[in-house]
Amino acid sequence: MNTGYQLLLEKTAQVFAETFGQEPEAFFQAPGRVNLIGEHTDYNDGFVLPCAIDYGTIVAASPREDDKVVLIACDYDNSRSEFDLNQPLEKMAGNQFWSNYVRGMVQAFQRAGRKIGGVNMVISGNVPQGAGLSSSASLETVTGLTLCALSGQKISNSELALAGQSSENNFVGSNTGIMDQMISASGEQGHALLLDCRSLETKAIDIPAGTAVVIINSNVKRGLVDSEYNTRRQQCEEAARIMGVKALRDADMTMLEQFAGEMSDITLRRARHVITENDRTLAACDVLAAGDLSEMGQLMAASHISMRDDFEITVPAIDTLVEIVGEVITNGGVRMTGGGFGGCIVALVPEGDIDAVKQAVESQYESRTGLKATIYVCTASDGASQVENAAA
Repeated sequence: MNTGYQLLLEKTAQVFAETFGQEPEAFFQAPGRVNLIGEHTDYNDGFVLPCAIDYGTIVAASPREDDKVVLIACDYDNSRSEFDLNQPLEKMAGNQFWSNYVRGMVQAFQRAGRKIGGVNMVISGNVPQGAGLSSSASLETVTGLTLCALSGQKISNSELALAGQSSENNFVGSNTGIMDQMISASGEQGHALLLDCRSLETKAIDIPAGTAVVIINSNVKRGLVDSEYNTRRQQCEEAARIMGVKALRDADMTMLEQFAGEMSDITLRRARHVITENDRTLAACDVLAAGDLSEMGQLMAASHISMRDDFEITVPAIDTLVEIVGEVITNGGVRMTGGGFGGCIVALVPEGDIDAVKQAVESQYESRTGLKATIYVCTASDGASQVENAAA
């Protein structure tokens, strides 16, 4: 249990006791994630290579004897939200917006025929919000695990992830793929996870020993991400329709060239990114497993260029960060990660490069962009679980 999680456990336990007058019965955790390569491929039935990180969401919880769900969000000034499982679920706004991720999980379980009981939950997390590291998927995943465990039900990682995606798509209203919830549920310590977003099959891929996962938040406010995300998705669906395939996962560059004359330039470039990104993601699994950080760096560089030029989801500050880091690392690679239009970059580098990366960012980024970056040195971590002996 890392120090950050221990602090979250202590905080949620204290708030639970103060709010409900008793100790919580159980604690649960689910991590955030960073995607090493494979961007905007998930909703195209493609391949992604994320890893869970040692930042996440903790829930302290106990079952209730009635059918109410009572939620306390430590990170929103102990904001309280509650609802009755027997009443229609209401979508919330303002300072209770965060509760929609929980309400969406309840809706997904009810639609799947799962009988969920009442529960008291206190929630706190340390995944940076709005940075593209999946704080929302972390919340959905830990919520799903909590609700099922306290109702005496088992749930598979894929069912948990699908419920989280349903919450996001059908209740919150964000048209996301399956990757974020799947890696939060299924992460493995010391490994990235190749996820086939069509079959939901996973394969653990070793991250070479002595390699650091460094995430750098550009602190660019990601104002366009929802509308632009949905636009990109529509453009990808249009390209698949023109080529007569179910999804861009089923196309290759030969097919794209064959149909290029029937597409607009924008549609063509969007499809080219997804097709080549799938190829890069599969290649990355082989080179990582072989311990070849140099070749991994080449694949990450090509991915970033494709996101910048073909998918058009980077911004100048992100490109600047990638350039700064790329100039000082001795091995490995760096690229934008996440939905785009701000957020974070990820670098996969030898541990010996960490100080050089930090110094370069701290000395150059603000002077070149007017922004201050936030740096997180992470390790690949396990997925969602009940936390044993949490108060010890």
